[in-house]
Amino acid sequence: MSSQTATDIDRATINTIRFLAVDMVEKANSGHPGAPMGQAAMAYALWTRLLRHDPADPRWPDRDRFVLSCGHASALLYSLLHLSGYDMSLEDLQSFRQLDSRTPGHPEFDLDLGIETTTGPLGQGIGNAVGMALGQRLLAAHFNRDSFPIFDHRIWVFASDGDLMEGVSSEASSLAGHLGLGRLIVAYDDNGISIDGPTSLAFSEDVPQRYAAYGWHVQTVEDGNDLEALDTAYRNARDEISRPSLIAIRTHIGYGSPNKQDTASAHGSPLGPDEIRLTKEALDWPTEPTFHIPDEARGAFAEAAERGAAKHEKWVEMLKGYRVSHPELANELEQRIAGELPPGWTDKLPTFSPDDGSMATRKASGAVLNAICPELPQLVGGSADLAPSNNTYIKGLPDQSADEPGGRNFFFGVREHGMGSIMNGMALSGLLQPYGGTFLIFSDYMRPAIRLAALIGLPVKYIFTHDSIFLGEDGPTHQPISQLLSLRSIPGLTVIRPADANETSAAWRIAVERTSGPTALALSRQGLPILAGTDEKAEQGVARGGYVLADPPEGEPQIILIASGSEVSLALEAWQTLADDGISARVVSLPSWDLFDAQDAAYREAILPPAITRRLAIEAGSPLGWERYVGTDGDILGIDGFGASAPYSDLTKRYGFTVENLIQRVKSLLEG
Repeated sequence: MSSQTATDIDRATINTIRFLAVDMVEKANSGHPGAPMGQAAMAYALWTRLLRHDPADPRWPDRDRFVLSCGHASALLYSLLHLSGYDMSLEDLQSFRQLDSRTPGHPEFDLDLGIETTTGPLGQGIGNAVGMALGQRLLAAHFNRDSFPIFDHRIWVFASDGDLMEGVSSEASSLAGHLGLGRLIVAYDDNGISIDGPTSLAFSEDVPQRYAAYGWHVQTVEDGNDLEALDTAYRNARDEISRPSLIAIRTHIGYGSPNKQDTASAHGSPLGPDEIRLTKEALDWPTEPTFHIPDEARGAFAEAAERGAAKHEKWVEMLKGYRVSHPELANELEQRIAGELPPGWTDKLPTFSPDDGSMATRKASGAVLNAICPELPQLVGGSADLAPSNNTYIKGLPDQSADEPGGRNFFFGVREHGMGSIMNGMALSGLLQPYGGTFLIFSDYMRPAIRLAALIGLPVKYIFTHDSIFLGEDGPTHQPISQLLSLRSIPGLTVIRPADANETSAAWRIAVERTSGPTALALSRQGLPILAGTDEKAEQGVARGGYVLADPPEGEPQIILIASGSEVSLALEAWQTLADDGISARVVSLPSWDLFDAQDAAYREAILPPAITRRLAIEAGSPLGWERYVGTDGDILGIDGFGASAPYSDLTKRYGFTVENLIQRVKSLLEG
């Protein structure tokens, strides 16, 4: 780094960032030193000159967001947070990658520490950042008024070659360009190295040209240590508000290491004591003590923190004037910040009557959404090119576009994975509840984003329609079998498969009120009867995961029929036929395993009495998992294969989902 491009303070601070990361990885004997060494100057230029943040209040709503999409470079982020004055101590850095430390191997969402999202799986951070930029746009359109730019922040991303190889980043970046998300800035660490070796082994496209084709503003910085070039590029990107920006920055992985710079060996392994000594000598850095931080390095970050605090204070003063000029909006903003929902919104939840006839739960979901969205401005979303099938479109609300920044109807395109990651980014604002729809079978395409939503605890809503083989003629490629079981296995994800329109309305109430984790609704394509009694029982019953829908007129049941979704109405038909045959049965609707399992033992045993061991579970999906509810004396009617292309009525017969087959199974159980 020449004297023309950096002062002694600049050099000392940049090397502090580098060697804190190197020492963290070495002490842990685990981690990724190469990217932090190469990105240190990139980070210094951004964090000390442009990033708008206040370490004294990491939750400031209008702070800039920094997303380290290449989460393996976490030692870089932890160094920056410590130097900036966040609640990240030197002891935390020295506990890098250790049990229960606050510095895990990949960043994990913690606003109090200044960590904006959980990254690690490459590409997710870029997708989250697109969602954050969408969130900023929506909040600005809703809350900002003349002279009161309440939401005026930007989203800065550091991304690696690996991030840009992943398909999720392509999906999200394409949509970002289409929507003109000008508050999004991606600094691409173009170091040309991946784990296998040079990226040329598998990655030879012209990345800047690709992003230009997406509609992005593109710049190139040839030397990632040239502070003036970085500063100019960052400021150009900050000032370009009509389209997102990509800055391709040529860096050197493991910068300064005599033997490992620009090699794959610098990526994911400690440099080792000998190479660390040589590297520190090459960059004129003291070899001892480790975790050395000169005063001038702390000073550079302290000055940046003071500037951020001043900007924050100015924003707080503006908010005071906003309360006077726009009291209703100010009250709504404070309500959202507090995590409160508008009073009376549940009064808009519709109820349905058996007289309404047959209704697919996907259509019931659409009716509920259209009823409650006008009352819940934080509820925003759309579909992955399936709005007419998923029933996600809200009539009377505008469509999101570059020309309509406040539009609440989103068209994600055929981008399920990108949709999932973008929804996570919107939810990370803490002020929005995003929803997204697709077919249940395609939940597999977005599973990494669903898993991260559960890991972070984000209030994302998934509308998964066409939830069984009974979607019919589209055949086994579109008929989910294992997907319900797969989703139920994700910790922290609430899965609800409602039996009718009233259970669907109750499910939406649960989803909206659940602000500490994601919710997945599994909804039918085919019409279902609106069941007698669900208008009264569903609200409390669905909230508890399961409830008794029908019992014998007198006496104890001989057998319990347990079902979810569309199979509940089948169980009720069988219940009536069994009664006519003198067999007493109980029908339990069990729309949510995790909600039911969370109830106390007394409630669970009241619904599924241990003394009644003859039980039949009925669900048009994988039978795995249902054994927990039927026990050793029970039976499960499920599907072990892949379905078939045929009309709905033919499939019910092929796979045994008929009253006749249920009666036969019940009698076999009782005779056994």
